[in-house]
Amino acid sequence: MEDKYKILRCKYTDRLLHWGNATCFALAAFSGLSFFFPSLDIMGRVLGPGQLARTLHPFMGIAVFCFLFIMFFRFVRHNLPDRFDILWFKNIVGVLMNQHGKDLHIGKYNAGQKVLFWCIMSLIWVLMISGLMVWRKYFAGYFSQSVLRVAILVHSAAAISLMMLILGHIYMGIWVRGSITGMVTGFVTRRWARVHHDRWLEGIMKKEGAKARQELAEGVPPNPHAH
Repeated sequence: MEDKYKILRCKYTDRLLHWGNATCFALAAFSGLSFFFPSLDIMGRVLGPGQLARTLHPFMGIAVFCFLFIMFFRFVRHNLPDRFDILWFKNIVGVLMNQHGKDLHIGKYNAGQKVLFWCIMSLIWVLMISGLMVWRKYFAGYFSQSVLRVAILVHSAAAISLMMLILGHIYMGIWVRGSITGMVTGFVTRRWARVHHDRWLEGIMKKEGAKARQELAEGVPPNPHAH
């Protein structure tokens, strides 16, 4: 039974997309690093022996792109810039130090999460296009060697940049206690929401109040045991 002091933050579909994407990204990242750094060959073996890993790597990349493509349309409305983002940036030192002495009027995602969202969504297009260009089996033959060299460089730089962003995302998820729980179970405490996403919590409470008033108007008793 749902705890009355907890609220739903991540729907089941969103959690499924997140962890599916995380799994495919990890497989693509580990195998990609093993191609770039031969000393990390053991990391590429998560997809199997050398040639099998090279065959599966681009398919993992396509899976990541598909996951993120769907996630873009599910999350974009919560990641649009608003006037309160400036307040978050002005207090970024306190936020990074996990100090929350004042209300920052944060919606479902803060300004830092929004920047991360748009950086990831931009980089995945760079990775997808450059990755297709250097996919030897299907598309590489359409480009000259000089173009392919540039594409490989761009693909590698974008991949490393995306990995760094994801590492930062993981670190902040661990640093802000309760964040990972929300992505695993879907629920967060009201206290957590009040501290980290106060404006989002206010919106939730307004919806709950409106629902209660509607039920009362329709004659639904507030007490489930009422006759």
